[in-house]
Amino acid sequence: MPKYSCDMLDVAKLRLLRAVIATGSVRATAASLGYTPSAVSQQLAALQRDTGLRLFDRIGRGIEPTSAGRTLAGEAEQVFSALSALDGVVDDLRAGRVGSLSIGYFASAGATWLPPVAAALQTEFPELRLDLRMTEQRDGLELPDIDLFVDAPGIEHAPHADVHPLVDDPFLAVVRHTDSLAARDEVPLAELAGRRWIDNDLQRGACRRVLLDACAEAGFSPQFAVETHDYQTAIPFVATGIGITVVPRLGVGDLPPGLTTVRLSSPQPMRHIAVSVKKTVADHPAAVRALQVLRSVAGP
Repeated sequence: MPKYSCDMLDVAKLRLLRAVIATGSVRATAASLGYTPSAVSQQLAALQRDTGLRLFDRIGRGIEPTSAGRTLAGEAEQVFSALSALDGVVDDLRAGRVGSLSIGYFASAGATWLPPVAAALQTEFPELRLDLRMTEQRDGLELPDIDLFVDAPGIEHAPHADVHPLVDDPFLAVVRHTDSLAARDEVPLAELAGRRWIDNDLQRGACRRVLLDACAEAGFSPQFAVETHDYQTAIPFVATGIGITVVPRLGVGDLPPGLTTVRLSSPQPMRHIAVSVKKTVADHPAAVRALQVLRSVAGP
């Protein structure tokens, strides 16, 4: 038997395989697609030869798909989905539309900055297909056209993308109004060494490293009394008196009643937010506009 190669697969034959399995009949498939039953049978036999697999068993005057046949038809759905998406790209290009744009984001940036970006793009590029993706963990993921991320030493930047610094985002302590720290303009980080902390980070990524490195520089490790996995869950815990939490300014949002924030110093924990833009879309009108809006909403 000759060695199998995926080059032997024919999309038309795969479509026939899927149709026959769906209808349960060669004759019904032939009638719905405008073929003769003989032509359908010949194509299925050719697909079996191409793959070297038994895709059907004869049952009386009919046929029954084998496990291999059902598996191949199921996996082929991915091919048909990809071809459908490609058809959409071709239609966009033929019609002169601007195509699609994917934007990656992390939670606090997505909630604050992406609504005005999406609104501007929808207004100015109504035919644009916008794909928003949460990319908190970037490892193993295909890089979106535009990607918001926290930059830090040791993070490798993709060679096929340009990286633009966007804004520096300081960490703030969230405390109760009745806390002795609340009336102060800023507090040295070392003064939080004896406090009970509320954890707020699911990932042990760049944001966590920034904060823990700053605490280490101040000579301590935080004492976490409660573990939560995001900023908006951790902040209400402060109101209970369990402890404080330290959150990037962008992640604070609307504070519950009775809470306030205090700036930190000596050192000031700071995360550096950047945006990467694939070189292949750098001149795309929608990408250019998205970057403009991001710079505007991020501020100085």
